[in-house]
Amino acid sequence: MSNRNFKFIASDIISCAAALLISFLLRFDFEIPTGYIETLIVWIPLFCGIQIITFYLSDLYNRLPKFTSLFDIFAIFKLVSVSCLISFMSVLFITGFEGYPRATLILYFVFNLIFTCFIRISVRVYYSHFHEDSAVRTNILRKRILLLGAGKTGDKICRELMTSFSKTHQVIGFIDDDIKKTGAMLHGKKIFSKVSDLPTLKIPFDEIIITAPSASGEEMRKIVKFCKETGKRFRTVPGLHELMDQKVTVSSIRDVLYADLLGREEVKLDMNSIDKMISGKRVLITGAGGSIGSELVRQTLKYKPSELICLDHSEEKIFNMSQELNKIDSLITIKTVLASINNIREIEKVFLDNRPEIVFHAAAYKHVPIQEIHPWTAVRTNVGGTLNLVNCADKHKSTKFILVSTDKAVNPVNVMGATKRVAERIIQSINKESKTSFMAVRFGNVLGSSGSAIPIFQKQINNGGPLTITHPEMTRYFMSIQEASQLILQCGSIGKEGEIFLLEMGKPIKILQMAKDLIRLSGFEPDIDIPIVFTGLRPGEKLYEELQLLNERKIVTSHKKIMVLKSSISLMKWKLLSFEIKKLIQKSGELDAESIQRMLKKLSPDYQPNLIIETKKQNIATDFESFKAEA
Repeated sequence: MSNRNFKFIASDIISCAAALLISFLLRFDFEIPTGYIETLIVWIPLFCGIQIITFYLSDLYNRLPKFTSLFDIFAIFKLVSVSCLISFMSVLFITGFEGYPRATLILYFVFNLIFTCFIRISVRVYYSHFHEDSAVRTNILRKRILLLGAGKTGDKICRELMTSFSKTHQVIGFIDDDIKKTGAMLHGKKIFSKVSDLPTLKIPFDEIIITAPSASGEEMRKIVKFCKETGKRFRTVPGLHELMDQKVTVSSIRDVLYADLLGREEVKLDMNSIDKMISGKRVLITGAGGSIGSELVRQTLKYKPSELICLDHSEEKIFNMSQELNKIDSLITIKTVLASINNIREIEKVFLDNRPEIVFHAAAYKHVPIQEIHPWTAVRTNVGGTLNLVNCADKHKSTKFILVSTDKAVNPVNVMGATKRVAERIIQSINKESKTSFMAVRFGNVLGSSGSAIPIFQKQINNGGPLTITHPEMTRYFMSIQEASQLILQCGSIGKEGEIFLLEMGKPIKILQMAKDLIRLSGFEPDIDIPIVFTGLRPGEKLYEELQLLNERKIVTSHKKIMVLKSSISLMKWKLLSFEIKKLIQKSGELDAESIQRMLKKLSPDYQPNLIIETKKQNIATDFESFKAEA
C-alpha cells in the first residue's frame, strides 16, 4: 500500500470520528452526558472500521485525488451512504437503538460526507492552484491559450488543459459572440465578447483554440479571418462527424483545414442497419487503396465483418494499405489482393476464393483530361471492370453490390462521365435479372482525393505560386471523404434493388473561392503573396456539374442526406446491354477514340462528346431542401 493511501486512510478515520463526535455534540448542545460518552467511545472504532473497509473494497484509495471530479464526488456520496447504512444496521442489530441517540445518525451521515469530500476537494485545489511547481508559480514556459467558444466543448477543453496540461498551458480566457455570456466567468476565466474584437483584444495570449465544432462554413471563414489578423497561431477542434467516438479532447486539436470552411453538418447514421448489413459478413472493396476505397475499408472495420477483402491494382497502394491494416489489433480476417478488375480470370478467382457477400465497387479511372486522351482505358476499367464484377457477384450470389458513381455521369461531356453513366446503367439493368441487390451511389467531389484541386493547390502554394484555375466561374460540389464513405455504407443498408442514390451535396463552391481560402489558411494573401492564373477550360470540363438528369425524379429516404433517383426512361434489357458493352470493350482494344465516343453515345444518349456546357446556375439543383419540397 502506498504512502498516499495511508495518508487518506488516516484522514478518513479522523473525518469519521469527527463526524460522529460533532453529531453527539450537536444532539446534546455540546454537553454530552457521561453515559453517552462511553457509547461514543465504543462506536467510533466500529464506524471508522466499516467506512475504511467500504472505501478500500471499492478502490476509492486507488483514485488520484489531485484529479478529483464530480464523478468521484458522486462515488464518495454512494460509498459514504453505504458505510453509514451498514453502521446504522450494526447499531440496530446489536442494541436495537437502546441507549443510542437516533438523531445523531442523520447528523453523522451529513458531516461524514462533508468532511470526506472536503479533504479530496482541498487536495484538488492545492494541486490546481498552489502546488509548488516552478512552471506553474512563475508561468514560465506555459503557453497562454485563448479559447474561442464558451460552450460545452470549450468547457471540456478548458478543464482538460487546467488539469492534465497545467504545466505547459495556461487558459487565460474565452471569446464568445453570445452577449449573455459576456463578462461571466467559466472555471475562473473571463468570457470576452466578441470574435470580431479578437484583433484588438488587450489581454496577452500565444495561441487561439477554436472550440466551435458545429460552426457553419461561413462562420468558420469569419473566425479564421479574425484569428489571422491577430498574428497568433490558431487551431481548432474537429467537427463531431470526424471523430470515431464523438468525443473531443485536447489530443484531437489540429490546424484549421479547408474542410472546416465547408461547414458540413454532422452525419448521423443508422448504425444498427449498417451493422446488420456488414457484421459477420464477407465484404469486398475494390479500389481499396484509393481515396474513397481506403476510407470505406476503415469505416467498414468498425462494423466487424467476418472477412474484409481489399482489392486494388496498384502494388504501392496495396502495400500501404496492408501496412496500415497490420497495425490494427483485430480478430477480423483482413486480406489484401493485388488484382485488376479488367482481368476476368483474376476477379473470378477473388470471388471463388472469398465468396464476398457485400461488394463495394470504388475502383475507377476518374481524371477527366487524362481519360479524354486515353478513352480506351476508361472503357476497360470503368465499364469493363464493372461488367466483370457484376457478373461475378451475380454468379457467386453476393447479397449486395454498391457502385460508387459520380455527378460527372449526369449529362456527361467527357469520357470519364460517360463510362460512369454506362456503369450506372449496368447496375440498373442486371438488377432486373439477378438475385443480388445492385445499387449505385452518386455524389460530387471529395476533398483531398488524389488528383483533386486541393492537393494540387497546396503544392502550388508551397512552391510560391501561382495557383492555376481553368475558369473564374468554375464551380463544384464538395464533401469530405469520410462523410461520403459513411453515407455510401448507409445507402448500402437502405438499398433493396436497382436504386441510384443521390447524396446531399449542399451548395456548389466556386473553385476560385476555394483557392483564395486555401491561400489565406496558409498565411498568405491571394494575388499579393500568391498569384492566381486562369488557364482556360480543358477538354471534357463543365463549368457547373449537375446532380440529376431531367428525366430523374427525387424521392426522400429514411436519411435526410440521401435520396433515390427514379427515371422515367425504360431500361435496356440486360442481354442486349451486355452484348453492346462487350462490343464497346472490344472496340476499346483498337484504340480508336472516335469509335469509342460513338458507341458510348449509343449506350448513354445523354453523352455529348467534345461539348463544354456552361449550364446556368438556376438550372442546377443547389439546395437539397428543394429536393424534399419537390418530392
